[in-house]
Amino acid sequence: MSASSLSRRAVLKSAAALAASAAAPGAVFAQSGGPLAFATWSAAVDQVKSHLAAFEKATGLKVDYSNSPWAQYREAMITKFVGKAPVDVLWVSDSWLPEFADAGWLAPVDGYKTLTAYNADTDAFSVDSMMHKGKQYGITYYTDFMGFIYNEDMLQKAGIAAPPTTWAEVVEMSKTIKAKGLSEYPMLLSMAQESWLIEFMAALVYSHGGRFTDDKGAAAMQSAEGGAVAALQWIIDAVQKHKIVSPACVETGELAGLKAFGAGQHAFGLIPKYRLRTLNDPAQSQIAGKAQIALMPKGGPKGTHATVGWMRFYGMTPRAAADPARAEAAVKLMEWFGGKANGEYTFQKMLFKDVGAGFGVKSLFQDPEMRAAYAKYGDIKVIEAQTALAKKKDVIAPWFGEWNDVNGAAWQQAIGGKITAEEALKRSAAKWDQLKKQG
Repeated sequence: MSASSLSRRAVLKSAAALAASAAAPGAVFAQSGGPLAFATWSAAVDQVKSHLAAFEKATGLKVDYSNSPWAQYREAMITKFVGKAPVDVLWVSDSWLPEFADAGWLAPVDGYKTLTAYNADTDAFSVDSMMHKGKQYGITYYTDFMGFIYNEDMLQKAGIAAPPTTWAEVVEMSKTIKAKGLSEYPMLLSMAQESWLIEFMAALVYSHGGRFTDDKGAAAMQSAEGGAVAALQWIIDAVQKHKIVSPACVETGELAGLKAFGAGQHAFGLIPKYRLRTLNDPAQSQIAGKAQIALMPKGGPKGTHATVGWMRFYGMTPRAAADPARAEAAVKLMEWFGGKANGEYTFQKMLFKDVGAGFGVKSLFQDPEMRAAYAKYGDIKVIEAQTALAKKKDVIAPWFGEWNDVNGAAWQQAIGGKITAEEALKRSAAKWDQLKKQG
């Protein structure tokens, strides 16, 4: 283990211990009354302010709203928690749930039926993503998934009538497109070591019927039967053997990939679903009206159309939960944003129409207004079907960051031909089990 890794873990454990003691009943959060403290990252700020104003008018409750940039948000919240700054309700990434919950920075919401009642109308992977050690920690803010996007115009020029349904078909269609001179690298993969990398990997692994970890949280990625090896091998072959994916994919980030796809350089791409809005906007894309979504292709004999989903949610702190009146107010605020306000999912609809943020509410797929809005840039039937097949990341753990560095480097080395897929996943598995044992 490197000194930097040890230092980072020590810092996190120290912060967790401080926050856990701060969250002890009666220790810090004894105050009641006063405005609710609501913290978010700096997204949809105008929409949040508008919806907050309506909340305050409808309930008579006051809210102190603060936000900070996404890139600094997690660290800013840890600083607030350790420093005992007032926070009652906050936006939380599914990636941070184990860390925040184990540190005592989040309170379970299982006891608030007003919130858990929405589970029945929420996609399964979204509910799963808010669960930790058998407890639920919030209500959905927004959700999305990694999509398989294709350039309809390029397929038509190649004489291809329908998008691929398997990764083998992706290879064959890409060869046809390449042979016709329509694209040098028909399949876009963005495999740079950045925050999106695990989503690209997970989509490939899940669609090959695989997983990174087993039901007990131990490494399963190294198994020859597990699907992760097959997924990585597919990439290796696509780069080195078939030459349908650029070798530069290991240096291509999500945003650079998006721009290349929007410039008409590729036929197929793993792209976050919400980017369809950008790709079909004439002001931002050269292929506007031609970017379509298909179900994630199946890989191998155990393959499925599954993909990876991610979500963000409204969480409650122990400060709010410690006082019944404050907890009641916090629940009202969380429902107003994450559930229904005045009888409908007002904020989810506002977010989708204004900024294109996805939703995990099943009934909204049947809402005529939402269907009409989706139809402007995406096939809602395919999107609804893919949403139902989305799965949470199975590597969310307090040590995820350390493992992700090793895993990403191993995949990149394999793609570059320096090690085999099997060796890459063995390294990744060994690091996972080492970190899991250390806790």
